[in-house]
Amino acid sequence: MRRRRHRRQTAEADLNITPFLNLMIVLVPVLLLSMVFTQTRILELRFPEAGERLDEMVDDGEELALYVIVRDGHLEVGDRNGGVLRHFEPVEEGRPDFAGLRELLRGVKERFPEIRDIRLLAGPDTDYQTLVTTMDTVRGYPEVVAADAVTAELFPDIALGDAPAPEGGEADS
Repeated sequence: MRRRRHRRQTAEADLNITPFLNLMIVLVPVLLLSMVFTQTRILELRFPEAGERLDEMVDDGEELALYVIVRDGHLEVGDRNGGVLRHFEPVEEGRPDFAGLRELLRGVKERFPEIRDIRLLAGPDTDYQTLVTTMDTVRGYPEVVAADAVTAELFPDIALGDAPAPEGGEADS
């Protein structure tokens, strides 16, 4: 007797992607709705061109040319033509006195409302967060207008540069 060989018939399996598509139809909108959207702000800064000195960036007129030097928690506000206006010592834990800086700059802005630019000169050891907080402080301050919190403008045109070497080896005034 001969044995019969039976071939198993293999049917081609269809790929059923309908459940996967149903999952995606539900999952994508849920993930999009639950996603936290972040705001990215772009700050327009003016840097010196190659070969241009920072003190040449401001016109040579007799108008107010403000600068803020940030070094080791100390803040020094001055005018290029008139010298140092005020020196702020660090407050708690060596952090700069941003509240005092804001109040001084508000007073300067009241006296010179047309001035929009300021130079921010940072020491070599100034950390990033201190630099950003100083930039936010000199750019504006929070104010309530008609029950809405807005940012009032101080000096939005910021030029960055390196702080000059401290006179006498220390930044004391």
